[in-house]
Amino acid sequence: MRVSEASMREAWLRTLGTTQSQLARTQNQISTGLRFSKPSEDPIGAVQSLDLSRALAENSQYSRNSDLAANRLGAEETTLASVGDVLQRLHELAVEANNATQTNETRSGIASEVREALGTLIQLANTRDGTGNYLFAGFSSLTQPFSLVGGTVAYSGDQGQRQIQIGSNRQLKDSDNGASIFQAILDGNGVFSAGANPANAGTGLVGQRTVVDPAQYDGGTYAINFTSPTAYEVRDAANVLVTSGTIQIGQAVVPAIAFRGIQFELTGQPAAGDSFQVAASRNQDMFTTVQNFISSLETPVNTAAGQAQLNNKVGNVLNDLDQAISHVLDVRAQVGSRLNAIDAQKDINSDIDLHTQALLSQVKDLDYADAISRLNIQLTGLTASEKAFAQTQNLSLFNYL
Repeated sequence: MRVSEASMREAWLRTLGTTQSQLARTQNQISTGLRFSKPSEDPIGAVQSLDLSRALAENSQYSRNSDLAANRLGAEETTLASVGDVLQRLHELAVEANNATQTNETRSGIASEVREALGTLIQLANTRDGTGNYLFAGFSSLTQPFSLVGGTVAYSGDQGQRQIQIGSNRQLKDSDNGASIFQAILDGNGVFSAGANPANAGTGLVGQRTVVDPAQYDGGTYAINFTSPTAYEVRDAANVLVTSGTIQIGQAVVPAIAFRGIQFELTGQPAAGDSFQVAASRNQDMFTTVQNFISSLETPVNTAAGQAQLNNKVGNVLNDLDQAISHVLDVRAQVGSRLNAIDAQKDINSDIDLHTQALLSQVKDLDYADAISRLNIQLTGLTASEKAFAQTQNLSLFNYL
């Protein structure tokens, strides 16, 4: 078959175009440092690159979320530390106020400081985070959670607890709602509370409260009625007699009155007709505890019975403050656990990021040694092709006639 000069030229031009295209791609790879610049050059690599890039973007968002959560939890921990300091100061004031040497005037001065402490607690409960959202409002983060209305501190937030994604399979609570921190606090000793009837005429004081056998206590309400200064009856909510006993007048500490797996001690001297109540612990917000403290301090005391009433009320405040302090410490421990979890997850995310970056580099990044060697081969081939064509393009029998 005869091969014309035109056919040779056409074939050479096709080969030249292919070689130049390959050379241009190699030069582009070297200049960009990438194995491919468009999906058509490596469809499989392009899909892998998109998947890995998306994984990196998600991991980067998890890291940002971790920082946001850490900031909010750090603000919460700092706020709760301040709440604990205020409660501890109130506990000191309660011990001071319960001293028999205090007068109506000195208790009024203590009440002024307690009232300021109440304002501080409300302010702390309305703390905002760095973005202006309320820390303790639940999902209603733009609503001020606590406000003093008509002498009562009301909660306007909700029961929600915000969560944020800090890992591919890890969500974490970045705050606590105000109801769970400031309101969900059991009064008394956390199992039952004991108090004196405000109408008592004697000087009986409720002392230590103890759960002897949790399995026996049924959570009921009971009344301890003194039928004489030395005899008492314990009756349940249906007025059914549970037990009875006697005490010795003048004893510094009356033997513990025990029934249904619980007991409490009395000091002082009850009078005939006096009564004391026992009921299962219930939730009481710390603001109510402080307000009860203020009310007790501002009630004038002019009799021994009045002093006993004050001591019983402040004694209950002390128990309730103990519960509030313990509750805040528990929440702080939970916050600390979450902060530790964030630190651990950030380390995991960092490892994932490094591994994904390495995989993406394998898919996208150019092997410069291979590319430069390929470029040299392509340049050599192109040069040889051009020389060969130059030497053969004018071959003809007429050159030899």
